[in-house]
Amino acid sequence: MRNILKNRLALSTVVTTLIILVVSVLLAGVVTYYAINVTSTRVQEESLQITKLHVWYDSAAPRGQAAFLLMNTGGRDVVINKITIRGQQATWTNVYYGVSATYTVSADLAYIDDAAPASALAVDGTTGHNVALTAASGDITLGSGASMIIYVASPDSITINDIGLTVGVTVFTSQAMYYQEANVQAA
Repeated sequence: MRNILKNRLALSTVVTTLIILVVSVLLAGVVTYYAINVTSTRVQEESLQITKLHVWYDSAAPRGQAAFLLMNTGGRDVVINKITIRGQQATWTNVYYGVSATYTVSADLAYIDDAAPASALAVDGTTGHNVALTAASGDITLGSGASMIIYVASPDSITINDIGLTVGVTVFTSQAMYYQEANVQAA
């Protein structure tokens, strides 16, 4: 009779240990899921898109030029810290930008003959809707949902030998870097 009682107690010890183990694992999983859910719903993500990218080289000038449209599709404003073309950082004195918050930029970007492209560009194919380009003096901010046209005058790494080759343009923010490639065209 005593052996039967001991066997029952021995089995209940194993079952109790398994129950405690399963409950602790489930509790840890629920706490982890809750923490991830709270942090992911409260943090708005940054998202930029580089479109209409062109890189030109004008052998008559001689100089290179890059232009692209940067769209902020994320839920927060971003600060552009650095722009590189083929790994070479563009100096802010050679960067010109214009923000288009009112009109959608549907026209393709064209080469500007001026060494400092601070002119007004048609953003939707008509001359009535223009964006004025201004010279950058430091980090550039781009609001959520806005679009920005960026021209880089005389990038250091573009030469006449690069026409027809693919180069990469990278835009750096505080949290990410956005990369796009384009072929170098003759202006």
